Amino acid sequence: MKFTKMQGAGNDYVYVDCFAQPTPADPAALARAISDRHFGVGGDGLILICPVESSDGADAEMRMYNADGSYSEMCGNGIRCVAKYVYDHGIVRRDVLNIASGGRNFALEVQVEADKVQQVRVDMGEPILTADKIPTTLPGNPPVDAELTIGERTFAATSVSMGNPHCVIFVDEATDELVHGFGPRVEHAPQFPKRVNVEWAQVLDRGRVKQRTWERGSGETFACGTGACAVCVAGVLTDRTDRRLHVELLGGELQLHWNGADNHVYMTGPAVEVFSGEWPRYD
Repeated sequence: MKFTKMQGAGNDYVYVDCFAQPTPADPAALARAISDRHFGVGGDGLILICPVESSDGADAEMRMYNADGSYSEMCGNGIRCVAKYVYDHGIVRRDVLNIASGGRNFALEVQVEADKVQQVRVDMGEPILTADKIPTTLPGNPPVDAELTIGERTFAATSVSMGNPHCVIFVDEATDELVHGFGPRVEHAPQFPKRVNVEWAQVLDRGRVKQRTWERGSGETFACGTGACAVCVAGVLTDRTDRRLHVELLGGELQLHWNGADNHVYMTGPAVEVFSGEWPRYD
């Protein structure tokens, strides 16, 4: 099975072109094996680039699996890389591509230099702000600085969904103790029936934050695109930041804009092809 390793702001996945070869029979098992950084290729998960089965106007479908094999509805950094692959490898060549993921279509504007995509601007759509659709049992629609008690600590949590659930916690500093000590505990907290991605966000000023993310099913990652979108939304809801926001991540920087005119969140960031190879088997 041929694969391509790609990354967006350090959020790295193994990509399989299912236009050119069969779809893996057991993508969850493949994700667990191929994502292993010691015994596999290594990555935050597996992304399949698939032909669209229904005539919904999409150029391709992204199917994303976390490193633990669990399916995820959306990945903001991953979908930028899918757009780069689709354009660079000649599957579809247009300035704006439509990629399906998790039952939704996303418009991606590619920025090309020397015939290769360098940056991608994604229309991430409207944030989901209704608690039972996020889903979370925290109070509020959406929960804004709601009390979330995890063991001996109580946090002010703002929860939104960008097609996948997020819990944003603003802190003075995103320490290892918070990210690794409390991140997995928040992910599995009973207030989040489908588990949750956890963003620890440090506000530098109204236009810039630092973010570390504990991703559902993958642990800490170098970047989380949907998480950066969630931080942008949460910053506005809590009046900590403006609608245009630069987000500093371990692997790079993303630019966010929660547009008040259409209520959509727009994200711009890099997409990089690292290398290609061949996996010895299908799982």
